[in-house]
Amino acid sequence: MSAVKKLIASMEKHNSLICLGLDLDPKRMPSGSGETTAGMAQFAMRIIQATADVVAAYKPNMAFFEALGPEGLSLLRLVRSRIPEDTVVIMDGKRGDIGNSSEFYAKAQFVACGADWVTVSPYMGYDSVQPFLNYEDKGAFVLCLTSNPGARDLQGMEIAGKPLYLHVAEKVNSWNRDGNCGLVVGATYPEQLIQIRQAAGEMPILIPGVGAQGGDLEAAVLGGTANFTQPAIINVSRSALYASNGEDYDKAARAVVEKLNAEINGLRNRPTS
Repeated sequence: MSAVKKLIASMEKHNSLICLGLDLDPKRMPSGSGETTAGMAQFAMRIIQATADVVAAYKPNMAFFEALGPEGLSLLRLVRSRIPEDTVVIMDGKRGDIGNSSEFYAKAQFVACGADWVTVSPYMGYDSVQPFLNYEDKGAFVLCLTSNPGARDLQGMEIAGKPLYLHVAEKVNSWNRDGNCGLVVGATYPEQLIQIRQAAGEMPILIPGVGAQGGDLEAAVLGGTANFTQPAIINVSRSALYASNGEDYDKAARAVVEKLNAEINGLRNRPTS
């Protein structure tokens, strides 16, 4: 099954466009959970168990695991092993290097870590992204217009009459020969998201920035899916993971996801005028 087909199948099975980011920050976890990797593992396992039937994907953020050294990588493998096989796993490492290095980054994430999709940077050009695309049943979400304020520094620069992010969207669409490319576009830029959706063709869009970063859910969903005609997935992380700092944190995370699903399905089913 291709990466896009698996993504769409997971969205349909779970009736969800939500990707739950696993940003395991020990400082934000309930008391006792973040003090050891065993406690962090229990936190992650409970979150996954509580939400596995209501999310389309999980997105482990590599930085939070790598910062813990070898124990963190063992934790990452454990977390991956508990995610159901029919649910998409997006390893968020934003890799991008010369081709030889990217070959090993791709192997690390797709083979060693079991990713279905990864996030990559296009800054070094096609040869830095190609090793990820050589895995035809896997996918690469390429950074296009990110949700952080600093995205304006480079990504919004006008080049040859249009912003750099549109050049990126068009270029990645031309790389999408095997149908395994996608784009990362922040919910914090709703008008630009509509432009990028038009340039993206049928590529899926991963949309962070809803929740803690203040992106508007309705604008993200309608713009990212072109009114539910193209694939997009909405990432939430901190607003769900840390919805409660009590013993009910897993139930609180599920409640946040269920609310988002209900809002999205309400948009899907809304009568058109």
